Amino acid sequence: MAHRVFAGAQFTVSAPRLADCPAEGPPEIAFAGHSNAGKSSVLNRLTGRRQLARTSKTPGRTQALNFFETDAARLVDLPGYGYAKVPREMLARWGRHIDDYLSRRRTLVGIVLVSDVRHAPKPFDRAMLDWAEAAEMPLHLLLNKADKLRRGPASARLYAVSSEVNTYSSASVQLFSAADGTGLEVLEEVLAGWIETDAFGRKRRGPTG
Repeated sequence: MAHRVFAGAQFTVSAPRLADCPAEGPPEIAFAGHSNAGKSSVLNRLTGRRQLARTSKTPGRTQALNFFETDAARLVDLPGYGYAKVPREMLARWGRHIDDYLSRRRTLVGIVLVSDVRHAPKPFDRAMLDWAEAAEMPLHLLLNKADKLRRGPASARLYAVSSEVNTYSSASVQLFSAADGTGLEVLEEVLAGWIETDAFGRKRRGPTG
């Protein structure tokens, strides 16, 4: 059910500021992550469209909030964070944009946080987990690029990260591979659950900042 919902995604607008975002309407699911984590590839895998979200060999190319419309929800690609070759003032500006959106967007129903399974969670990942917990906002951590590890090391990483994530009441975690589709059905079920819960009147919340 979930994959059919997301398969019809269409790009609608690229918003450099909160004021440029489309009018609030359907539930929105934000995709966040450190540059190089494969966030755009995750969106492409989820929607079944290879070029929906542009991927680049130069991390940090997503410099605005990109909105993709489906029949049931909007998918929002947030700027990738933390690429060293991006000027410091640009990083600060991106951080403000992300904070404005997460804190003030009333239609946000959940966050997918994309991380590279080969590396331990970064400070940005932990900051997102802390924010989601404070906001009582569902957050699903994708340990992407699972295809790059053998099953044993991948499972060990999942166990280690789960031990940390399970201390947060609003968060969950799974292995994923945008390259071969590992974990796609699990992700679809999580997102469909967020949309269904919102449809039944879950109060949309978030810090007012």
